[in-house]
Order: sequence, then structure tokens, then C-alpha cells
Amino acid sequence: MPLDKASILAKGNLLQMAFTGRIFLAAALVSCAAQTTVDRRPAAVLESNAARVAVDLGGGSIVRFQIIGHALNPLTWTSDEPAPAHPMGHFLCLDRWGPPSEAESKNGMPFHGEAAHVVWKVLRAPERSGDGIHTELAATLPMAGFAVTRRMDLSDGAALLRVSESVSNTNKLGRVYNMVQHPSIAPPFLDETTLVDANARQGFMQSSPLPNPEQPAIFWPQALKDGQPVNLRNLINDATPEVASFTIEDEYGWVTASTASKGLLIGYIWKTRDYPWLNIWRNVVNGKPAARGLEFGTTGLHQPVGILVAKGRIFGQPIYDYIDPGQTVTRSYAAFLLKIPADYRGVERISYDSNRLTLHERDSGPARDLVMAVGDLFGESVPGK
Repeated sequence: MPLDKASILAKGNLLQMAFTGRIFLAAALVSCAAQTTVDRRPAAVLESNAARVAVDLGGGSIVRFQIIGHALNPLTWTSDEPAPAHPMGHFLCLDRWGPPSEAESKNGMPFHGEAAHVVWKVLRAPERSGDGIHTELAATLPMAGFAVTRRMDLSDGAALLRVSESVSNTNKLGRVYNMVQHPSIAPPFLDETTLVDANARQGFMQSSPLPNPEQPAIFWPQALKDGQPVNLRNLINDATPEVASFTIEDEYGWVTASTASKGLLIGYIWKTRDYPWLNIWRNVVNGKPAARGLEFGTTGLHQPVGILVAKGRIFGQPIYDYIDPGQTVTRSYAAFLLKIPADYRGVERISYDSNRLTLHERDSGPARDLVMAVGDLFGESVPGK
């Protein structure tokens, strides 16, 4: 869930970050002269025979993911923050998901942590190797005391992006933290017909009061508004409930968004042991869908760290992680795009076996399966190795 009016705790901090960000972004423009720009901003661009990906270095967000020959980009969302380094498209929430405490905010900690508010650098420029295009990026989070390195591999044979991120604790003490991937789809890909599907299970609404927001429990794809069921697969003109969080019970978690009228589907798959929660954010502006967050991560509770520690677990699942000094933790995911027919009904389930992803359409037989050869999605590609 991105920054919004009710959640900004200190706008003065954002203005200070805007001033500092301009200095760092100017430095990025100089140091990344060998790179390219996207929308006049420093970026790393990967282009294979199948797809194109752009990463904005002012925050490290994936701002474009497109099939070659298909102009539609699902990741067009951007925040309205003034700082040049700010959340856009698919961004990383680290070392937290949600707001800092009041004291942390006064000390300059931004909403969703620093990862999307600092300038990223290119460690290895995009280059062709083997069956695709590869690059490596990095960022330093000074307040959190974290260093993060990201390896990205874009396949030549399909619109498939594999991402592996390693987080290192550079502090002298251990840290409680969270890490949440925040893909944010927006128009023109997103409209009233877009369907969101996932293998989510039990969940709760962030609007439910503490200390037990998991009461009442909900089950994907339904949530509640004033006690009445709401189907989260579809968003038309009412975003209530704005955010709902769900556990994943299978070995792999997945989420997809498909807009049949636009002929395109975007999806993500990850190991549940890396990211046990799926968080669905919905936003409407002027009666139209404006954004949907397909967020997967280590937590499902959108609160400051002190509240997470006091709560401990929800539905038996942890809502924070811990990292020792000097420790490095690596998590991975894969993103994919597929062309779909104009009468596509959405995804019933996804199979990952024999190095293939198979998307099984709702209320359809094998003839309508979408199949992508993906190789070993999670076997290697540790950043820095």
C-alpha cells in the first residue's frame, strides 16, 4: 500500500528528502552517463528478444515491463511525492511496510522505508549472457543500516523477469525488519474489467481495529464492507475496503492481473517461505480505478514495528523478520507477461513444474491453458555471486 494522505506523518521530512534527492539524482546522472534515461530520468534498461524492462534509479522502481511489439505497460503508477527518488511502478518496501512511528518519522524515516527513497546505482550494466539480459543494481539504506543488491535476469524466450535481492545488515546489532514487493498496476492497463487472481487463503482487512484486526477473518477473494461481501477480483468505483492481507498456504505464492479487452496479463510467482503474505491495495479516483497493489512480502500488518512486535503473529504466521549483524538474506521472485484472448476469464490456478509455468483459466479446459517455458526460477542468481 503506497503513501497516502492519512499516512504521511511528516511532510517536512519529504521536502528535506526532495532537496537531498536532487543532489543525489544529479550525481546519478553523472555517474550513470553510460546508462540511458526513461522519461528524462536515469534508468537501467534491459531489452531482450521478448520483453523490455526499465528500472528508475531514483528509488529503484521497475517502471516499465512490456512485451516487445506490445506498447501496453501495466506498471505506470507513480506516487505524488516531491522527492526525485520516490515510489513508482513496482517498488521495494524495506526495512518496513507502512508507516514509521512518530519518533522515527521525526528522525526522517519515510513511509515504506528508505529503499524507494534513495538513488540506486548500477553495479553491472545490462548485458547479454546465455539466454537473456542481465544486470545488477545496489542501494544503501543509511538509517536502516542495510545494503541491498538486486540481480535481474530478463529471458530471451519469453516475457519473463527473474529478480533476486540480497539484504545485508551492516549494523553492529540485529534488526527487526520487513521486506515487501509492491507492484502497482494502473491505467491504461487497469480498468473496470481487470481481474485479479491469486492463491491466497485466509485474510483480514487493514481497516479492522487493533489489537485483533484479524477478526473477522475473510477468505480470498472476498472481503467485507459494512458486513456485506466484496469480491476483490474486480474494482469498479468503490475501493472499500482499501487494503486486505492474506496468507499463502502453498509452496509457491502467485498473483495475476488480467485485462482481456487489452489482451494482456501480468503475473508474479515466489516462494512462500520468502514471502508468506499477499496484500491487496485498491484505489479509486473520480469514480475510476486508479491503482491496484499486488503486494507480496514478509508481513501482512501495515503498522509501525513496535505494534508488529507486540502482536507477534496473525493466523500463526509471522508478521516481521529478524536479521543479525553481518547477516545477508536473499529472496527471489519472477514476473511475467502473457498475451490473452479477448474473452479471457482469469486464472484459476498456476502450476510450476518441469521448468514450465501453466496458467489454468477459470471454467476452461486444457486447450485454454497458457504455458511458458521458464527453466529453474529460483535455483540460482544470487546477487554478487
